[in-house]
Amino acid sequence: MPSSTRYAWLPLALACSTALADVAPSTRALHERLIVLDSHLDTPMQLARPGWDIGQRHRYADDLSQVDLPRMRDGGLDGGFFAIFTPQGPLTPEGRTQASEHGLAVITRIRDMVAARPDAFALATRAQEVPAIVALGRRVVLISMENAEPLAADPGRLATYHRLGLVHAQNNDFADSATALPHWHGLSPAGRELVQAANRLGILIDVSHASDAVFDQVLALSRAPVIASHSGARAIGPHPRNLDDERLRQLAAGGGVVQVNTYASDLVPRAPNPARDKALAPLYREFRLAASLPPAQVADLARRIREVEARYPLPATSLDDFMTHLLHILDVVGPRHVGIGADWDGGGGVAGLRDVSDLPEITARLLAAGYSEQDLVDIWGGNLLRVMEQAQADR
Repeated sequence: MPSSTRYAWLPLALACSTALADVAPSTRALHERLIVLDSHLDTPMQLARPGWDIGQRHRYADDLSQVDLPRMRDGGLDGGFFAIFTPQGPLTPEGRTQASEHGLAVITRIRDMVAARPDAFALATRAQEVPAIVALGRRVVLISMENAEPLAADPGRLATYHRLGLVHAQNNDFADSATALPHWHGLSPAGRELVQAANRLGILIDVSHASDAVFDQVLALSRAPVIASHSGARAIGPHPRNLDDERLRQLAAGGGVVQVNTYASDLVPRAPNPARDKALAPLYREFRLAASLPPAQVADLARRIREVEARYPLPATSLDDFMTHLLHILDVVGPRHVGIGADWDGGGGVAGLRDVSDLPEITARLLAAGYSEQDLVDIWGGNLLRVMEQAQADR
């Protein structure tokens, strides 16, 4: 999910659509043989909802969720990075304390999910643990951090998070965002120290949401490969969060991986729609509280979103648009430096790729584009595990 105040949803009119094409049984069988990981799951926000159970099947149209255990099984999703997402608050002592408390609450929530269903989930803190977890039929839980604000009050807490299972962190409060005016003109002094600390601990560094200057400085400073956990191609969609071809090549040259997202406004430029934005603004504010809302209120929020979308429709963004980004990035850097980070439960999803149950569609498209089974092994999880293992080896 974008770590500014920008929120969006997969249009609810598309959330119940069928996939664009049936996946052949042979393709589905291949997909099931792969280790399929997603590098950016905002699902911990759902875990806080009263009565919401990740073990039960849900529908996006009902509760705005895209990940649960039944749909993970349907889509062959073996796991991924569950994000500690912290909305950016005021840069004050009180704001930093609140962010710190929030971060610890979310990581506790993730660990509680694993403890409550040990037959279904397992926490991984090293790349080498992942294949064994998958072989046991469990879903892999890796822990990530989106927005480093929980560390602002005490950057030394990075080691605490690492002991609790954090293996990947995104600098935000310690650096300039891609969608804000520059303040530090790259990394702040504390941000530089955080990069070095992450290297020492073997924590992956994520440059999604970072400004171009931050990207350049992180690549120059980090001893280990870095990732972009949920980004796209700026050559296709000129959003500042996307990466231009030269930076894609630099990321790959350093051994890193770009994980391609499904966030519609990053994939396809949209014309300004002030009336729609004004109508959605109060729903954005309410969405921030969704984690504390009971199911009936979430369903009512979904209904009101549908009404706004019907009143102010946008051109549909589809699986074709996502594949245009994915195939372009594959052309630029090759299949050893590309993966999937769809931004599920954080605004991701397009027509034909509405939730994690549709992931075999990507496999079908990649096979149709001429990519091999080994390429798919790399794209779906091998590349991510390789850079994670290298980051941990380089400390």
